[in-house]
Amino acid sequence: MELAPSLHRIGNDIVAAYLVVTPEGVTVIDAGLPGLWSELVTELASVGRTLDDVKGVVLTHGDSDHVGFAERLRRDHGVPVYVHAADASRAKGGPKPKNGMPPMKLGPLLGFAGYSLRKGGAKTAWLTEVVEVHGGETLDLPGSPRIIPMPGHSEGSIAVFVPGVDAVFVGDALTTRHVTTGHVGPAPAPFTDEPEQALASLDALLDTGATWVLPGHGAPWDGGVAAAVTAVRAAAR
Repeated sequence: MELAPSLHRIGNDIVAAYLVVTPEGVTVIDAGLPGLWSELVTELASVGRTLDDVKGVVLTHGDSDHVGFAERLRRDHGVPVYVHAADASRAKGGPKPKNGMPPMKLGPLLGFAGYSLRKGGAKTAWLTEVVEVHGGETLDLPGSPRIIPMPGHSEGSIAVFVPGVDAVFVGDALTTRHVTTGHVGPAPAPFTDEPEQALASLDALLDTGATWVLPGHGAPWDGGVAAAVTAVRAAAR
């Protein structure tokens, strides 16, 4: 799905991943669920590209519904996978902190669980090798993605700012569709390790001035980063 020139999404409002397409190649941001592989191939073909054009995957954090097809790209196609050092173990299937159960509604919860199962969520291929980032870097990848530390949802959560597409990819730093309640609109993401820290980290997004705010769960937001951050904090109250 083309959101804007050079900016594409695969998946849906339940789980999403993104592609930045440039003349130099393609950067994938988050890898969703393993079963999004076929959508990746199809989306690449729609712009005249193949898997050989993918130069890197940047993960916003190491949870299973963001790791998705990343190891397959790394193992079978030699694509480097970038993740914050503090989430490297998590992206390799290591332990994660337990956090409280969020509010739930049966319909949205079943929808999330059912979609995850259909897309291979029960068969996560964890990373075996990663390239660690620490925050502040501009990666030598198509679109020159800049890494913004966003601790809170996980210790190593990051946002990824790509100026050329006027977009910041936020993973689970916020959500626009709560996976367990179905609530629509910018709000804190569930299953967050440190909720107060996650809210404080939102300040780091403001300097981007990005029009597009692209979460791992929910509809793309094109109302500007400042409005998104304000809405998340209002929802938290």
